[in-house]
Amino acid sequence: ALPILPALCHSFCRDAGVRSPLVPPLWLCLVPRMKIRRTKHAKKALGFYATGFGLRPPHRVLLDGTFCQAALRGRVQLKEQLPGYLRGEVELCTTGCVLKELASLGKELYGARVIAQRFQVRHCFHVKSPVAGSACLLSLIAGGNPHKYFVATQDQDLAAKVRKKAGVPLLFIIQNTIVLDKPSPKSLAFVQAMQTSQLVPKQQKKNIELLKETQEIGRA
Repeated sequence: ALPILPALCHSFCRDAGVRSPLVPPLWLCLVPRMKIRRTKHAKKALGFYATGFGLRPPHRVLLDGTFCQAALRGRVQLKEQLPGYLRGEVELCTTGCVLKELASLGKELYGARVIAQRFQVRHCFHVKSPVAGSACLLSLIAGGNPHKYFVATQDQDLAAKVRKKAGVPLLFIIQNTIVLDKPSPKSLAFVQAMQTSQLVPKQQKKNIELLKETQEIGRA
C-alpha cells in the first residue's frame, strides 16, 4: 500500500490547488537534464578541438583574475571540477601580469589573487614591464596557440578577441557552473578549410599554385 501514498497525496494536493510536498519543482526536475546536455556539449567541443587542433590532455588552462573571482563567488572548486568536465588531466596556469594586476586592485580581489597564486605561473615577455592580464594572455596564444591553451575568463572583451583566433577554447562560469564555449566561427572555418585542402589531390594543388604564379607574372 505504501507506493500508493505519494499518488494519493499528490491527488489531494491537486484538488486543493496546492503543490504536493512529494512532487519536486520543475526547475529541480530539469537540473539532471541540463547537466547531461552540458556534458554532451563539452564532449562534442573537445572532440572538435582534438581532431582539428590537436588539443588533448593534459589540457593547459590559462586563467585570468575575473575567472578566479567568479570561482570564488560561486564556490567552484576548479582543481576538482575541471578535470572531470574536460575529461582528462588539467594544468591550471596564470601569468605574472595577471597576479600583479590582481595585487594592484586591492583588497576586493584579494581572494581571487590567493586562488590564482596556487596555479602554475607561465613565462611571459613582460617581466620588466607588466601589461594588463588580458593583453598578457593574448600574447601567449598568439601565433596559432602553439602551447594549446584554453582561456578561462569572464572578460567579454577578452573573450571576443580570443574568438577571433582559431583553435583557442574558451571557458566561462555561468550560474556557478563551468561552461565550455562552442567553437568560434573562426575555428570552424579553419577546420573546414583544412578538410577541403586535404580533399584536393596533390597534382591539383600544384596546378593551382602554378596558375597563381602565372597570374602574378601576367599582372607584373
